[in-house]
Amino acid sequence: MSTPETSAAPARVLTLKDAIFLTVGIVVGAGIFKAPSLVAGAAGSLTAVITAWVLGGVISMIGALCYAELACAFPSAGGDYHFLARAYGKRLAFLFAWARITVIATGSIALLAFVFGDYCAQILPLGEYGPTLYAVLVVLVLTGINYLGTRQGATAQNWFTSVEVLGLFVVIAAAFFAPAASSLPSPAPAVAMAADAPLFGPGFGFAMVMVLLTFGGWNEAAYISSEVAGDKRVLARTLIISITVLTALYLAVNLAYLYGLGMAGMAKSDAVAADLLQAAWGAPGAKLLSAMVAISAFTSINSTVIVGARSAYSTGRDWPALAWLGKWDEVSDSPRRALIVQALIALALIVLGTSTRKGFETMVDFTAPVFWFFFLLTGLSLFILRRREPNAERPFRVPFYPLTPVLFCAACAYLLYSSLAYVKIGALAGLGLLAVGAVIMLLLASEKKD
Repeated sequence: MSTPETSAAPARVLTLKDAIFLTVGIVVGAGIFKAPSLVAGAAGSLTAVITAWVLGGVISMIGALCYAELACAFPSAGGDYHFLARAYGKRLAFLFAWARITVIATGSIALLAFVFGDYCAQILPLGEYGPTLYAVLVVLVLTGINYLGTRQGATAQNWFTSVEVLGLFVVIAAAFFAPAASSLPSPAPAVAMAADAPLFGPGFGFAMVMVLLTFGGWNEAAYISSEVAGDKRVLARTLIISITVLTALYLAVNLAYLYGLGMAGMAKSDAVAADLLQAAWGAPGAKLLSAMVAISAFTSINSTVIVGARSAYSTGRDWPALAWLGKWDEVSDSPRRALIVQALIALALIVLGTSTRKGFETMVDFTAPVFWFFFLLTGLSLFILRRREPNAERPFRVPFYPLTPVLFCAACAYLLYSSLAYVKIGALAGLGLLAVGAVIMLLLASEKKD
């Protein structure tokens, strides 16, 4: 039986602050600059908008509590991969790892790289393929930083996240410089908001899909559970603090949009943050927004690069044919080979997205169904591991069990359905790669480690 080339393993070099900055940095991406207008248009009333964002924070907190139990009881650089392996066996875990390497993590990196490229091109155009050049460059630069070492990547992440959150405060401040919403031109009747619109109208479900997508990414903290110093409940504190901060930030930003643009102004906006900053500070405000969105995308890419390579590393530890991928570099304290493979696949997806001329949309369709399918399975694994390993030490237990994980799984199932309801070519490509992974898993099964 082959084994990985080294016995080196992840060290606890990250602090609670590092873990919080990493988690917040993953979640606060470009979505908060786009999704609020879609939520306002679908929700139908101011009360529904606020309720949707509060509910998004509540659902995310419920999910975080479930993940906190799993991460505190079974800390591993594999995160979801490790939980799925314990609950369902190495074959399903391999399928998840394949999905992360080829679809989920790399697709997210490519998606965010397109956002980064689009907004950098608005600041400094480089011709027709300028956005793609920026996208390729950011993947290479951030992979290089993390190749140097985990400590370097985490330090960079702390600075990026600080600038990113500062950008959200700029949006909040802009509301006080924009003209009062009541002084803006009256909206067309089609987008006027009825004061007595029902709270849970027909568009509220779509609004929640967009809200939860904007909150997405907090679960990535599980991938650094074996690298955070402190007591065994540190990951629980990381997730609870991070979700609380994110909910407060998102509510404040949405209140700024409502104050500066009004409900109807939000609903009809194609770029709600740009419109707010344009109203507050004119053309320089729009340029400032482009820089802010680029910074947000940059920060989220760095976070995803850090955590994405961890599942590839864990896969190499468990499958002899992929043992070369499970090498942890002692000098940099990082999975260098996994970082290189991840970068190559992300670059290939950037080329694919560029060829469709709809890179961002293609990557959203590409990742969503696969992501929510495995998110649901991870939620269900909490029930399985409670029954199968009742005596395992659980420094943190999810409160109100089993109601809390039931609610989380129901939310995952709903979003899985929503991502499949209108299947597009990107979704089919993602599901096709998952099927290829299933075939590879069957071929490797005979060599699986015990």
